[in-house]
Amino acid sequence: MNARRTRAADPVVGADLTGQVAVVTGAGGGMGRVVVDELARAGAHVVAVARDAPRTERLLRETVGAHAGLEVVQADLSLRQGVVDAAAAIGRRHAQVHLLVNNAGAHFPDRRLTPDGVERHVAVDYLAGFGLTHLLQENLVAAAARVVHVASDTLNDTRQVKVVGRARPPRLDPAHLADLTLLNPADGFVAFEAYARAKLLTVTSGYHVARLLRPHGVTVNSVHPGIVATGIIDDVVPPALRPLGPLIRRALLTPRDGAAAALRLATDPALAGVTGRYYHRERVATTPDVSHDAAVQQRLHDVSARWFDR
Repeated sequence: MNARRTRAADPVVGADLTGQVAVVTGAGGGMGRVVVDELARAGAHVVAVARDAPRTERLLRETVGAHAGLEVVQADLSLRQGVVDAAAAIGRRHAQVHLLVNNAGAHFPDRRLTPDGVERHVAVDYLAGFGLTHLLQENLVAAAARVVHVASDTLNDTRQVKVVGRARPPRLDPAHLADLTLLNPADGFVAFEAYARAKLLTVTSGYHVARLLRPHGVTVNSVHPGIVATGIIDDVVPPALRPLGPLIRRALLTPRDGAAAALRLATDPALAGVTGRYYHRERVATTPDVSHDAAVQQRLHDVSARWFDR
């Protein structure tokens, strides 16, 4: 699709968000910038969470303008303390958070641990979103908020070239749920599968949190936005196909196209009250059986909550 054509399209958000507070992570990336722009255009006060606050605010101001409701919270969401500090800063300033779009994500080519001892995909692609949702729970409940996790359909199939054969979802060993540092272990580590497993953790946890918060009017859903031409694509393209990178990117969705799927879940009035679902863009989709196992969900939630409550 042509980025110039889609940028001139009508606004993605049809609802009036005046007076609402929206928190967006990964705000400096391609999709994140579109999400921030569209929410600000709809009247929301947007809190953009980013690792490099000055750069991100400069980029966002180029699109949302100087007078839009925008603040940037600096945080390294790969670190436990970074998530805790970001949530504290947001919570102090805003008693109510109406929208939380957990868009931050990354793919890493090799296995490395954060200073907390957690594998990086687990930290960025799972714990960042879980932690903000968990630590901002009172603020979300106060606003009967919507939470949207940006996931990836790699959680259903880790094959990078899907020509023949059956889908191969990432394995999730329940024994590893006793300790977050056991997830994505060194033994048998494959970067793409580690990324997919972290996204599977996000959806699995999301189902559980959706049930917990449903009585309070908070909805929690996850979405695969499609295969979008973002920086992650450059990392996950198989080496044999990298010479074709420019052609591949032109065939992918634009960041605006991808953002539309997340924005729909966050703002569409027709989806008010809808919770505990996984979407493949606009369509409700299935996820691996392990993600629906109540015992697995509970163990994952407990170990993740303890990580941030200690």
